Amino acid sequence: MAPAMQSSAPLSTSPPLCVAALYHFTRFADCEALRAPLERVCRQQRVRGTLLLAREGINGTIAGSDAGIAAVLAHIRALPGCAALDVKFSAAASMPFHRLKVRIKREIVTMGEPDIDPTAIVGTYVDPHDWNALIADPATLVIDTRNDYEVAVGTFAGAVDPQTRSFSQFPEWFRTHRAQLLAGKAKVAMFCTGGIRCEKSTAFLKAEGVDEVYHLKGGILKYLEHVPPEASLWQGECFVFDQRVSVGHGLVQGTHLLCHACRRPVSPADSGSPLYEPGVSCPACHGERTEAQRAAYRERHRQEALAAAQGRAHVGAVRA
Repeated sequence: MAPAMQSSAPLSTSPPLCVAALYHFTRFADCEALRAPLERVCRQQRVRGTLLLAREGINGTIAGSDAGIAAVLAHIRALPGCAALDVKFSAAASMPFHRLKVRIKREIVTMGEPDIDPTAIVGTYVDPHDWNALIADPATLVIDTRNDYEVAVGTFAGAVDPQTRSFSQFPEWFRTHRAQLLAGKAKVAMFCTGGIRCEKSTAFLKAEGVDEVYHLKGGILKYLEHVPPEASLWQGECFVFDQRVSVGHGLVQGTHLLCHACRRPVSPADSGSPLYEPGVSCPACHGERTEAQRAAYRERHRQEALAAAQGRAHVGAVRA
């Protein structure tokens, strides 16, 4: 159940919303039969966010009131094999999602390796409080399994950046660079935002014949929640897939913005670039779009701002 969210704000203000990041690998025989009831309870509880169902399990991040999140999590834990569902909680001052999406996918995190099964084989979990000692060992190869734009926001000191644009590129990257990566290393330690990508990446490395494979339990989010800044080996902020964009130690909202043209994070330095225009472009995507596309984004941004000023939901921000 979601922990009670305490606020130091005056009683007249709204309490912070509960944000729940979750995933669980299990076997669902009929995802379609599960989707509609799950969506129904989310809407009844006015919970927004994204939940993905696949034959291999469930993944997602949702936000709402404490009671609403608790009701949805109770429903999910009643699904086949989900009683042990682990959830990472944080708080948001305002709703970080525009809408609710409950979708069926081929994979809850796309790797493109159909024979990989995290329920059958997986790496060794490492508690956040034990993580520093592991990655500080010179015999440990530390790999950030996230995508390039996520790594740019923050990562662990000394971690290898695969420079992938999507997680499905990870297997080819590892196979290509395996000999170089493992030279002189006895152990491999991997990490990602909440832990789900490492379930698959550690299973993949084990299947590739790597014996000592470890991953950060609960991911970066759990580490930032429990390890204080003065003891931390984390550098920067952690990109999250909602309107908060990034979080820091204690899971407080970070300093990055989101480019609504390409969905990439925009650092404080990049927000001062002449190539950054809110809702239209950022230094990363300006050269990837035509002026006609930017004009369309500009009009969309104008309509969204007008809707917000009038206190109504824009078509791109449907209320749950």
